Amino acid sequence: MASHERTGSDRAEYWNPTTETMPRQDLAEWQWRKLRRALEHARRNSKFWSERLPEDVESLQDYFDRVPLLHKSDLVAAQQVAPPYGTLPSTDPALGMCFYQTSGTSGNPPIRIFDTARDRAWTVDMWCTALYGAGVRPHHRGMVAFGYGLFMGFWGMHYAMERLGCTVVPAGSMDSRARIRLIVDQGIEVLGCTPTYAMRLIETAREMGVDLAEEANVKIVVTGAEPRPETTTRAISTAFGARVYNFAGMTELGTVFMFECPEKADGCHIIETGVIEEVLHPETRQPVEYGEQGVRVMTGLGREGIQTFRYWTDDLVVKRPWQECGCGRTWDWYDGGILGRRDDMRKVRGISLTPMMVEDVVRGFGEVSEFQTAIRTVRGLDTVVIRVEPRADAAADAADLCARISAAMKYETGIRPEVEAVAPGDLPRFEVKAARFHDERTS
Repeated sequence: MASHERTGSDRAEYWNPTTETMPRQDLAEWQWRKLRRALEHARRNSKFWSERLPEDVESLQDYFDRVPLLHKSDLVAAQQVAPPYGTLPSTDPALGMCFYQTSGTSGNPPIRIFDTARDRAWTVDMWCTALYGAGVRPHHRGMVAFGYGLFMGFWGMHYAMERLGCTVVPAGSMDSRARIRLIVDQGIEVLGCTPTYAMRLIETAREMGVDLAEEANVKIVVTGAEPRPETTTRAISTAFGARVYNFAGMTELGTVFMFECPEKADGCHIIETGVIEEVLHPETRQPVEYGEQGVRVMTGLGREGIQTFRYWTDDLVVKRPWQECGCGRTWDWYDGGILGRRDDMRKVRGISLTPMMVEDVVRGFGEVSEFQTAIRTVRGLDTVVIRVEPRADAAADAADLCARISAAMKYETGIRPEVEAVAPGDLPRFEVKAARFHDERTS
């Protein structure tokens, strides 16, 4: 039996055994067939893409060589021609079932998309692939803890749990305390939220005197929408007594594109039947080898309304070959998922610093409930200032806590920050994407 094949008894691990375990040559042919149809549809129906795509793309390699990289600024410019969608759509927007847009946390104009009925079906299937791979089954009771607003976020998870046959408990309008009560009272087994909001729920439960690991029944926590370090994962897993899975999606794609495999912690399989993922050197724009860090470039294969080809995401990743995971899927995977964003990286006295590097250190201190990071110019020198909010029930000495965090940052990153303690409740909380990292330098 070939290494990519599985026996009938363990096929229940896969939402679609055929697509998840097909030989790599078959997968490449699958991708090319879907890409060829997607390119034809875009050239025929989208003004934007008809002006950008060459007519005679003959193979995947020809596609990589000849189709230019797409940047967010290109999408914004195209949409501003005639808002909300501009020249991008490949179908009549009147066919749209619903409207979404990016969160806008970067301060830039949002990217807007719509779902047709076919787009929605594909979106849900991608999510089902990921959720089923994480162990979600029809008998589970699930809750998605986000605001159900314009941000696409976890909408697809909600619909996918319905398709899987789960009981989905809506909690969009509730505050954190009400959600904690619902998690406990309804016996929620699958929870979806951002890592930041999972930490907020843990903090709220602690304030309420609720031991989530003992009183709740959560077995699976699906986190996404922002990178998260291993220390955050451990904190969430310990507090809930549950397995935490790392997912990632993009509004520009319209759905999730990777999910963490139960066989390899922090190894996130790319759903390669739905996306083509290149990893390019951030400067040369040339492909990097397996195991080398680069920027992921995404091509979507399933949408008909607004399509995306060779999108420069700015996400930093390290791709590994499928054989290095023992689950039997023939899809490559990202080691550690999304490692951060290239546009979030800052130089401080010659040292590179990212939000996730700070979080990885600070979340290692259980006495901290929330934090904020600022890079400032102090007496002519670049200085990192971390404000930490100690837990109200923690007995730690604030000065000692700040000193330990500063020392840990110096050891892990080479940067010794100024660390300040603030009163409980002083720092902002977030439900979707956190905004904890601010570069306040003027030049």
